[in-house]
Amino acid sequence: MKKDNSFENNELTIISSGVVLEGKMKCNGNIRIDGAINGDIDAEGNITIGTNGKVKGEITAKDITVGGKVDGIIRAESKVILEAKSVLRGELNTKILVIAAGAIFDGTSKMISTEKIPIKTPQTLNIK
Repeated sequence: MKKDNSFENNELTIISSGVVLEGKMKCNGNIRIDGAINGDIDAEGNITIGTNGKVKGEITAKDITVGGKVDGIIRAESKVILEAKSVLRGELNTKILVIAAGAIFDGTSKMISTEKIPIKTPQTLNIK
């Protein structure tokens, strides 16, 4: 039985409070952001943005948890969690979206799924 662990490969990159990064960032593991990033972030694992963390750019990861501020685009393969004090301004694409009371989300969202749901049109319905 596979254990569900948010830090599957045990690699964690930490951007500490007070650190400001400019540019693109790519990581094979997980990232925790307590500082500020102005640029795109791509992680094969999970991304956590702490309550003091700020990101301006495009974020791509398996799961993304936002506790701070994001201005840009979030693309999560599986799940996005917007915590109570989080602020997201921009676009969001994910399969599962969890928004805590108090979170601010100003933008658009698209819930993506790998399953195709058949759409019943008037031709396929037995309407008489």
